Amino acid sequence: MRGAATDSGPRPAAAPLRSWGQVDPVVLPPEGALAGAVDPVLLLREGLLPWRRSGAVTVVLAADPGRAQAHLPLLARELGPVRLAAAAPDRLAEAQRRTLGPLLARAAEERCPPWASCRTLPRRRLLAVLALAAGPAVGLAVTAPAVLVGLLTGWTLLTLALLAGLRAAALMATLRRDRTDAGAEVIPSRWPVVSLLVPLYREQAVAGHLLRRLGALDYPRDRLEVLLILEDDDPVTRAALGAAVLPSWAQVVEVPEGLLRTKPRALNHALRLARGTIVGIYDAEDVPAPDHLRRVAARFARRGPEVACVQGVLDYFNARRNWMARCFALEYAAWFRVLLPGLARLGCPVPLGGTTLFLRREALEAAGGWDAHNVTEDADLGLRLARLGYRTEILPIVTEEEANARPWAWIRQRSRWLKGYAVTYAVHMRDPAQLWREMGSRGFWAVQILFLGTLSQFALAPLLWALWLVPFGLAVHPLGGALPERALLAASGLCLLATVLDWTVAGLGARRAGKAGLSLWAPTLPLYFAMGTFAVWRALAEAVLCPFRWDKTAHGLDMPTLPRRGAAPSPPVTGRPAPWRRRA
Repeated sequence: MRGAATDSGPRPAAAPLRSWGQVDPVVLPPEGALAGAVDPVLLLREGLLPWRRSGAVTVVLAADPGRAQAHLPLLARELGPVRLAAAAPDRLAEAQRRTLGPLLARAAEERCPPWASCRTLPRRRLLAVLALAAGPAVGLAVTAPAVLVGLLTGWTLLTLALLAGLRAAALMATLRRDRTDAGAEVIPSRWPVVSLLVPLYREQAVAGHLLRRLGALDYPRDRLEVLLILEDDDPVTRAALGAAVLPSWAQVVEVPEGLLRTKPRALNHALRLARGTIVGIYDAEDVPAPDHLRRVAARFARRGPEVACVQGVLDYFNARRNWMARCFALEYAAWFRVLLPGLARLGCPVPLGGTTLFLRREALEAAGGWDAHNVTEDADLGLRLARLGYRTEILPIVTEEEANARPWAWIRQRSRWLKGYAVTYAVHMRDPAQLWREMGSRGFWAVQILFLGTLSQFALAPLLWALWLVPFGLAVHPLGGALPERALLAASGLCLLATVLDWTVAGLGARRAGKAGLSLWAPTLPLYFAMGTFAVWRALAEAVLCPFRWDKTAHGLDMPTLPRRGAAPSPPVTGRPAPWRRRA
């Protein structure tokens, strides 16, 4: 230590204190026990670090001792008498990473309360239940396979009918409300501070474009902060951002090493450093329209505190890349432009999307943040907010992102989503009676249909494939000899009606997206969703063997066109077709 003072006697904490000189906390590391005495977020924000005790005095390192004087009363309450010593900002940051990292990592991983987190699921009990269920199934498969096929087919038809009914109800709700749910947005007298959290992991291909896209957002810069969240083992993305000049409203946040590496853990860590009353999420490849933040702030100003979340609409900028991209765009058009708005208007819980998502800070913290162990943290958070009595609204602001247009990459991504659905369902069904009390009958049954029904449909879809062809004499169902012909025809009719409903919803979503030409590809959606059967069995295996593993999706294969300031704002979601922007 250079320039150490010889006077070590304590002084009143609030009195002007001279610096002890400059310390290198990497060469002379701090006492570990002191790190937990002060809020680590304050230490990170203000460039402070409790270093060592000298008698009754605690020496606190500061990147800027002059600015640190304002925090002396708080430091004195936690540490007793303190003195300041200067430290080079880069060396202090490295010491903070080493000293505070374990505390911050554990806080990010355990922020979600135990009752709401999948980390506390009794895995042994779940495995025992699965083993007990598998026993009778194996027995039937050996002794009475027709009975097993009949039971599974009946369950699959039941979940198909329930899902079709929910889709039809959502479709009718969005058609009915689109004509009446209008009104001018309230312009806040003072724009709220918005914190945008952007998780990045091995995103060097898009990191250079990211700041230009976010820079196109039309929002007062003194009311905006962007937190670019990096993992500790990602030097390539750090280097890509280091080559760019960060604007004053953006900063890089590094997530300390922990027991797992997931997007929700990164979000929990960054949330503690964010200062906004509205917290938004974007992904690295997103291309938001310039008017997003103003419209979000206006919607929150118009609604009461019971509206905790505003979910935007996702679309794809590479929808014409190949057949898979077209089908993916159709799926998203149906989900974000028809089904989610309908679910919200029906008063059902809304499984959130992972991006273009905006939350009231107060509600997010009341819900316990994100479950760091859940690989579909967005859907889980949507259910948790609903259980607490909050509502989600779908706002017609559009973010374009990159469609996953390669079969194996699609299966890996869909496996993660379906694994998350399975884990989320298990978490919230830990106490079905409590779920019923908190969500009511409508919300409870919506969860059963959306989560259990979706998993069942993907897993057992092969039992329905032959039913689509039975009316045309092109296939024979395994139950053909055990059921009357009328029963088989009725089952086939249900399959065909559900398929036509899917085509209708997808076509309407495509028209609302201004991509009506995509509707021509709707008849191929059954082939597209057939890949989900491979994905769901992979997902169910991972839910048992490695439930917390995050299978990351690669981005940057297709690059979007940068939105311009003054460009057309997000198109409204209406019952009328938007003008065609381009052919599918």
